[in-house]
Amino acid sequence: MATIPSDNLLTKNYHSSSSFKTTNGFHETSFIHLPEKRFRVATKASLTRTNEASLSAVISRLERERQGLTDGSGVEQWHTAEDFRRRDKKTEEERTLRDSWRKIQGEDDWAGLTDPMDPVLRSELIRYGEMAQACYDAFDFDPSSRYCGSSRFSRHEFFDSLGMYGSGYEVARYLYATSNINLPNFFSMSRWSKVWSKNANWMGYVAVSDDEATCNRLGRRDIAIAWRGTVTQLEWIADLKDYLKPVSRNNLRCPDPAVKVESGFLDLYTDKDTSCKFSKFSAREQVLAEVKRLVEKYGDDEEEELSITVTGHSLGGALAILSAYDVAEMGLNRSRSGKVIPVTVLTYGGPRVGNVRFKERLEELGVKVMRVVNVHDVVPKSPGLFLNERAPQAVMKIAEGLPWCYCHVGEELALDHQNSPFLKSSVDPSNAHNLEALLHLLDGYHGKGERFVLSSGRDPALVNKASDFLKEHFMVPPFWRQDANKGMVRNSEGRWIQAERLRSEDHHSPDIHHHLSQLRLLPS
Repeated sequence: MATIPSDNLLTKNYHSSSSFKTTNGFHETSFIHLPEKRFRVATKASLTRTNEASLSAVISRLERERQGLTDGSGVEQWHTAEDFRRRDKKTEEERTLRDSWRKIQGEDDWAGLTDPMDPVLRSELIRYGEMAQACYDAFDFDPSSRYCGSSRFSRHEFFDSLGMYGSGYEVARYLYATSNINLPNFFSMSRWSKVWSKNANWMGYVAVSDDEATCNRLGRRDIAIAWRGTVTQLEWIADLKDYLKPVSRNNLRCPDPAVKVESGFLDLYTDKDTSCKFSKFSAREQVLAEVKRLVEKYGDDEEEELSITVTGHSLGGALAILSAYDVAEMGLNRSRSGKVIPVTVLTYGGPRVGNVRFKERLEELGVKVMRVVNVHDVVPKSPGLFLNERAPQAVMKIAEGLPWCYCHVGEELALDHQNSPFLKSSVDPSNAHNLEALLHLLDGYHGKGERFVLSSGRDPALVNKASDFLKEHFMVPPFWRQDANKGMVRNSEGRWIQAERLRSEDHHSPDIHHHLSQLRLLPS
């Protein structure tokens, strides 16, 4: 589900040497390759009447179409050996995912799946990471745009607009947060006076797998929640108040006042601005209302399972953990018939969120968390630089009541960008925090001490989409992803304008009051 296709990595190689050159100039031994040999699919565009009438011929033709050997109209296609290998590998992984999705979602805390690295887990971590990356690719960061701080695409066209065709998901709701809280280095604001909103920023989306083929491939229907974080700027860390606050103080349901999270994350999640049509409901209210609606719609279907997967990068990872905790604490992962719906969090480069008691409460609720980090990234080491889960247990026991004693949650998958032959030995903290770089590291990770070998053919050029991290001899321009004409289009009169962007379907749905009233978050 990569945003940028990577098929251009396949080039001719007529020699059996140990390395090959891609169209981007990559010379690496880490690619699995075969000598180029093309197979011609011997399918005739037109069949004789005898064959057409033959049942066996019809079955054979349909089977070849199913395998992708023809385009459905009988027109022959060309395939390389690598095409066949990737297709067979994808089919096998989909079959395995369908049968073992609960383990991939962390049912057993991913025991035995990360060393050596399970290929299906790797594929799913990359897929959900790309869902988080989509938040960056869709976000308008340009202060010269009157839509700065919003999504560049309508939710109905979200994945297709990003080139993520065939994702199998439909965006059900956009998420917004008020920008009135004290995190100035996180929010993006326009320089113009007439803007789409002066008090809100787009924060992510709730999506659901919406077609039978995808649900069959996943082994269940999936509700995915993706939160936007920060691309490269790390100044938001300095904005954190760095003290813990009981979640109950912001009206989150919690039986234990000792459960605490970082106050800035909690305010971002719960604050709202009733004068703004986008943030008149808090991010919390928006996500809970939509999860409730989708669970009521799909949760009691006896013919299919349902899962809730929350993902995010950087500060978005903190919101992912906090919102997953809230969904479980509110009991929204239970259908009306009492069926328990698994809740999984997959974060990338995320910070610490709460204290030891918050970690314990997450475990009691059955929320599974996998944190993918770069060992050189400073964000996962914050907040709680000195008092954290790495301190001696006796020290943590004494300091557990202090407002700056933090603890990571869940399982950690630690990666090292110095193991990739594609990346610079950079000391730039923003490179170590880059999400595309993390997805690249996932693609090449096979276990501790194992050689870095790319598995999916995911294009390494994606790393430089919003960074300067690839080695120079690959000749991939840094920060190469640019919006065409900065969003300017020509109108019917031939004048250049910024097209209208926000549509009614991107606003809050009318039934949000109904769901929040049932949750007792609003007056009935």
